[in-house]
Amino acid sequence: MSSLQRTMLKGKLPPTIPSGRIGRADSFKKSRIRDYKPGMWNEFFAEKEDVTVDEQRTFRVYRTKKPEKPGPVLLLLHGGGYSALTWAHFCSEVTSMIHCQCLCIDLRGHGDSKVDDEDDLSADTISKDIGDLILKLYPEEVPQLFLVGHSMGGAIAVHFASMSLVPNLIGITVIDVVEGTAMEALASMQSFLRSRPKYFQSIPNAIEWCIRSGQVRNVDSAKVSMPGQIINCTTNQLATNDLPLPDDVLEEAHHNSMFPNPFSISEDEEVSPPGDGEEGSAEGLAAGTDFKKPVTTKEATEAARNYTWRIDLSKSEKYWVGWFSGLSDKFLNLRLPKQLLLASIDGLDRTLTVGQMQGRFQMQVLARCGHAVHEDRPHEVAEVISGYLIRNRFAEAASEFRSHMPSC
Repeated sequence: MSSLQRTMLKGKLPPTIPSGRIGRADSFKKSRIRDYKPGMWNEFFAEKEDVTVDEQRTFRVYRTKKPEKPGPVLLLLHGGGYSALTWAHFCSEVTSMIHCQCLCIDLRGHGDSKVDDEDDLSADTISKDIGDLILKLYPEEVPQLFLVGHSMGGAIAVHFASMSLVPNLIGITVIDVVEGTAMEALASMQSFLRSRPKYFQSIPNAIEWCIRSGQVRNVDSAKVSMPGQIINCTTNQLATNDLPLPDDVLEEAHHNSMFPNPFSISEDEEVSPPGDGEEGSAEGLAAGTDFKKPVTTKEATEAARNYTWRIDLSKSEKYWVGWFSGLSDKFLNLRLPKQLLLASIDGLDRTLTVGQMQGRFQMQVLARCGHAVHEDRPHEVAEVISGYLIRNRFAEAASEFRSHMPSC
């Protein structure tokens, strides 16, 4: 089994609270509310804007404030199912280290972006969306753009750069996506998607699931990014439009947890036996790996129909091969400075291994994190990218930041 498959399916229990709080009703209640209270976009970005490219396409973008000194624009592309808010903590970190501005986009079919044909998620279509949006945002002169993409967004970033749709691209960083491991992981992707809950009772419950399932290991990041991945079943609007939540909703979320024990997951109930229930095949897959599916009560599962996923990723299957096929060669052939960040050294395929030995790109491995590397360890990812930009003289340090030499 590939590293990407293990990373995609791997779960990790969140840290337990200090023992002094257990058994005390008041402190228990407060800790739950504090732990899973959703975060707001304006804690990390200076502005958000809905940019209309044409009658068929309007894209939500988030921007940090302009730097005090001239610097590049980091164009950040999220992975499949995520939204621009996945970059929130990374943006705060990187703008404190170097003079730059971050531009985060909700890709078509994701977040608060609205297009006529949301099901068309081909690499060519998404790349054209990005190119048209950039030219709309900067009609007179496109600033220096440095691409950063995670997972599907990393594949799209490579595809976008290879099409030369906009001028002034100065470099690219791809985070935890490699053609070989990605293609291997596609065989189990549908099973993984079926193993996720279809509905959530509340936004805090969704954040709790995000942490307990191991999708994101940094609770502070999950509190900002998870609301950008789900919609209100009644209004059909993104969950971020329901924020901030009133205290009574947070209180109710505490009392209606989908999890029998909010601080632990029973080991003998983590995964149902293969063939048990309509999703047995998906859970059977999880049983053979490190993935831990959080236990939910039957009553809570049936009642949890207030929020659901913004995008049904299973319907995008016909585009998966197009995202990743030929990705390694395309990446190596880009006439740009290139950087690859991985969660595991085992993630390299043969093509990239040879390219790395030839010095055709810089590689950095960040351990002790899951597939959402930039969410799990935003400070470290920001350090690596900032150092790369400084060494290539694309940006200046904004503080006492010290650039570290790359290592594997």
